[in-house]
Amino acid sequence: MTRYVLKRLASAVLVLLALSVLVYALFYLAPGDPARLACGERCNPQQVAQVRERLGLNEGVFVQYLHFLQGIVAGRDYSAGTGVLHCDAPCLGLSYRTDQQVTQVILERLPATASLALGAMVIWLVVGIGTGLLSALRRGGITERTLTVLTLAGTGTPVFILGLLLLMTVCAYLRWLPFPTYVPLGEDPEQWAWNMLLPWLTLGFFESAKYARLTRSSTLETLAEDHIRTFRAYGVGERSVVTRHALRGAVPPVIALSAIDLGTMFGGAVLTESLFGIPGLGKTLIDGVRHIDLPIVVGVVLLTGLAVVLANVLADLLYALADRRVALT
Repeated sequence: MTRYVLKRLASAVLVLLALSVLVYALFYLAPGDPARLACGERCNPQQVAQVRERLGLNEGVFVQYLHFLQGIVAGRDYSAGTGVLHCDAPCLGLSYRTDQQVTQVILERLPATASLALGAMVIWLVVGIGTGLLSALRRGGITERTLTVLTLAGTGTPVFILGLLLLMTVCAYLRWLPFPTYVPLGEDPEQWAWNMLLPWLTLGFFESAKYARLTRSSTLETLAEDHIRTFRAYGVGERSVVTRHALRGAVPPVIALSAIDLGTMFGGAVLTESLFGIPGLGKTLIDGVRHIDLPIVVGVVLLTGLAVVLANVLADLLYALADRRVALT
């Protein structure tokens, strides 16, 4: 297992390098002058040139990329007027707009995105697996048809529509909750939970639809296998057949999909964060793209790639634990 994890981590480094090269290439082909954006509209050409030199934008693209890699490994120094600003490793650069260290920006926004993603994951797993399992066990009945309709409706409903419906129903019409305003967990855990409830429900219910469909199809496939029929023929109870055998065969695909979704969420659930005003990585990424803030965009993309790779390694390990037939190679 240790050898497998080391191999996957080595491949993760290659994936992140490829991602960084791709993002650099795309943004250097994009229109706009980052130095002009960082300096402001009222700057004269001399001031823009000073900003370009301070940020290292007057060097070639390849040289800038090498400096970026150097900053990740060993840190990097930036000119700051008459002094020098040191950016400790892993340094992802300075924001062109705010001069903040990208690592600091990410660390400030990461807790909001992480709390949204992890809370929503609990909901989509509980609701998705429970709905899919119930639908498979009640196949052909009114319960299965009702759940299938709800699942299809959930799959086809955009997340912002679902969020708006929850806001209008829960906050405006029923007035069970005030309109959400993000509160950091460290300031007030109770208010943090209440204000995150609707975002969790929105994202969790939206994602649970595909988990319900996946769990249903996996469970039906497992229930049709020969060993399940053998257990039933020997008089093994239906509850034991479902919980100890059928569900075990249906869970591994759900684990794999959850890893991908959770890793992707760390890049920011853009629509949900925008709708509920959550200051997470999704909003940060959109602002970076809008203002051609290359260090911000590269930093968030690399974090997303790292989260996806690590989540997939964890999923493979959990997959092997859930299904002993799987070998890690």
